[in-house]
Amino acid sequence: MAEKRYWLFKSEPNAYSYADLQRDGVAEWDGVRNYQARNFLRDTIQEGDGILFYHSSVSPMAVIGTAVVVRGGYPDSTAWDPDSAHPDPQSTPDNPRWYMVDIRADREFETPVTLETIKATPGLEKMMVAQRGARLSIQPVTADEWDIVVKMGGAG
Repeated sequence: MAEKRYWLFKSEPNAYSYADLQRDGVAEWDGVRNYQARNFLRDTIQEGDGILFYHSSVSPMAVIGTAVVVRGGYPDSTAWDPDSAHPDPQSTPDNPRWYMVDIRADREFETPVTLETIKATPGLEKMMVAQRGARLSIQPVTADEWDIVVKMGGAG
């Protein structure tokens, strides 16, 4: 099995929240329409990888908890469904353009770790989410960054 990797997945809680993930048990992480994020989903993210679940576009923005990948990348069928929220007529079952993974909730944080806290914490200053203009919805996280954030959230 490949070495465990860590990721930060951003979601707007009004679209899909950590509570939604807890309720659903396992969810398809679909609708990603950015090529760099797609490449992570298709080529790099594997079953067993850890996820920091980040609520974006709210105040305060924060890591709410952890999740785990339960199925590695496979074609995102919402792309070829014209009634989905994220259709792409260029993507077909025979030539998929977009990919998704399945995830499940792991541990909800006792204390959400806000973006402000991340930016102010030694060891987290290089996290992609802390960088100006870093809008990617799926971001790699180092093992050290994972450990710090999980400990700060009280789920470690």
